[in-house]
Amino acid sequence: MKILAVDYGDARTGLAISDASELLATPLPQIEEKSMNKAAAAILEAARAQKAEMIVVGLPRNMDGTEGSRAQKTRKMAAILERDGQLPVRFCDERRTTVTAAAQLSEVGTFGKKRKEILDSVSAAVILESFLAWRKHHPEEA
Repeated sequence: MKILAVDYGDARTGLAISDASELLATPLPQIEEKSMNKAAAAILEAARAQKAEMIVVGLPRNMDGTEGSRAQKTRKMAAILERDGQLPVRFCDERRTTVTAAAQLSEVGTFGKKRKEILDSVSAAVILESFLAWRKHHPEEA
């Protein structure tokens, strides 16, 4: 099943897609949009273009596991995606994904403007990789 991952942000939203065998997570161009409704429409357009059958949204939690205002906005976005996209939407804990993505980009020497252009989509790929690993070991729950 092809799965689209979303790293939702106020100004930029990162996207990544899995292959049908659920082994690879590939970053897609990120969305530069501040309006939640317009960002949702762009996410759903990407889901259709990629033939995604599920959407995984990174859920930002505090380090102690609690949810703050950012998580509330993300849950609202996920509700819009599920309602308008008619695809199943799942959440995946996204704690430290941006740190992991930034480290990966540093390892390959990506800095400055180029880094800013892809960081959120690389973060979405990290979220997707985490979800795919979890799904592999919990097929009855996903």
